[in-house]
Amino acid sequence: MKKFGFVFSLFAASMFAGEWTGTISDAKCAKAHADASEKSMSCVKGCVKGGQAAVFVTGDKVIKIGNQDKVTEHLGHKVTVTGNLEGDTLTIASVKMAS
Repeated sequence: MKKFGFVFSLFAASMFAGEWTGTISDAKCAKAHADASEKSMSCVKGCVKGGQAAVFVTGDKVIKIGNQDKVTEHLGHKVTVTGNLEGDTLTIASVKMAS
């Protein structure tokens, strides 16, 4: 039983719920298009349409998005997201344009 509790506590500690502000970019260009400019938005949309995964860029971190469908309307935008971060993957609960 002690082993189960220890393993469960490790799993619980690796998941982090929160709110973050950053930019929706693409896996190929990532931080290079995190400025939310018109040029960057156009490139991000083209790269995602071409098969690249959308990613969330905040500060110097590039985070995978587990549920890509949540960000299709926000490609290239600066947004605030809520969700769960587990390892290097963010599962988004909500997304809204950042002010």
